[in-house]
Amino acid sequence: MTDPARPALAGFQPEPVEDPTLINLHDYEQAAATRLAPGALAYFTGGANDERTLTENRAAFGRRWIVPRVLRNVSRIDATVEILGRRWPFPLFLCPTAFHRMAHVDGEVGTARAAAARNVTMTLSTSSSTDLDEVASVGGPRWFQVYLLADPGARRAHVERAVAAGYEALVLTVDLPRIGRRERDIRVGFEIPDDVHVPNPALAAGVPVGQGLEVPFADRLTWDDVDWLAGFGRPVVVKGILHPEDARLAVEHGVAAVQVSNHGGRQLDGSIASLDALPAVLEAVGGRVPVLLDGGVRRGSDVVIALALGATAVGIGRPALWGLAVGGEAGVGRILDLLTAETELAMALAGAASVAELTPDLVVTI
Repeated sequence: MTDPARPALAGFQPEPVEDPTLINLHDYEQAAATRLAPGALAYFTGGANDERTLTENRAAFGRRWIVPRVLRNVSRIDATVEILGRRWPFPLFLCPTAFHRMAHVDGEVGTARAAAARNVTMTLSTSSSTDLDEVASVGGPRWFQVYLLADPGARRAHVERAVAAGYEALVLTVDLPRIGRRERDIRVGFEIPDDVHVPNPALAAGVPVGQGLEVPFADRLTWDDVDWLAGFGRPVVVKGILHPEDARLAVEHGVAAVQVSNHGGRQLDGSIASLDALPAVLEAVGGRVPVLLDGGVRRGSDVVIALALGATAVGIGRPALWGLAVGGEAGVGRILDLLTAETELAMALAGAASVAELTPDLVVTI
């Protein structure tokens, strides 16, 4: 396990980058759009149907405003948090996203190296375009996102490979009983490039890597599957919780954490924004397990708002892909550094020297 990362430093600034015009995550998104093939851009960028939920994930942050406290000692910012038995240097993690090799030749390995260098937890997707063993060899804290395979033997082998490779937690995505209708993909005729594979399902099923896309996923998912996954001896995180009753049931089934998420607006269009779902989920969980959040986080002030409202940590998905497309490992690192620096600055300006001082009274909805 990687040694706990850098201390939080007052006035921390990201390392210089070759292109001085790329100063925030939005700049990286625009730059990535000029580098990605049309199909990859549609796949990474788009949401379901009219993309209402995709838009609302950002709009939900726009409705919240920080009410800063003043005359507090914020000369040093401590952004560390304790999650699943490990001290994180920062309440930020990478969400699972598929097919990183559509963004850069280094694929998930480049992303993993940037995350490991900063002791940021990376959640590797079942649909990774790189073998989970290769990503694990990079080191650093890592979780594995699970889509259950249809064949029982392959399903077990799939999870066993992740456990053997040292992935610290199993993240079960629960909001994909079917794939959402993603109309950007349809309009551009998106197809996964011939040289991009999904090796993890293939290796679990014992078929050639090039046939990984043909390995079927399970067509049903119930709470029994959560119980089954817990039998592998790793903490289970359920990703895709929006309804408070599902959050309550998750805790009853012994999950280690709940991740509030609407799959980046890529599944049910018109579903509630992640940030809007957070308060009711927190009430249902009642502090029994960590509550993570993803969806729409683009600024350090977004991180501060989510943490102040009660999230234990926040995840980003698409921004890491923008960084990867623009600059490979260095680009992903720059994304993480920018968001870290922005958050530390926002904490200081909000009058919070630690995550514990980010409390609900610092946020209002207008």
